[in-house]
Amino acid sequence: MAEDYTPENGTITMFSTSWCGYCRRLKTQLDAQGIGYQEINIEEVPGTAELVEKLNDGNQTVPTVIFPDGSSATNPSLAEVQQRIAV
Repeated sequence: MAEDYTPENGTITMFSTSWCGYCRRLKTQLDAQGIGYQEINIEEVPGTAELVEKLNDGNQTVPTVIFPDGSSATNPSLAEVQQRIAV
């Protein structure tokens, strides 16, 4: 199912919730750097909370990010995102 959310090169898919402060911070940083992302609220999209749990050893930790190569990271820094989307 993670492959269903693999983003295009140069962008990320970010799983979040409406109340997540770390998600808001990362979105602000991505916007400031002009990095594209698709945000998916795991409280609103069926099956995505379970996907996040699978990626995080049973924890619904957000933000969870999927990169173009299909790998993922939990609460990555802006620098990590920039490094991992570089083409």
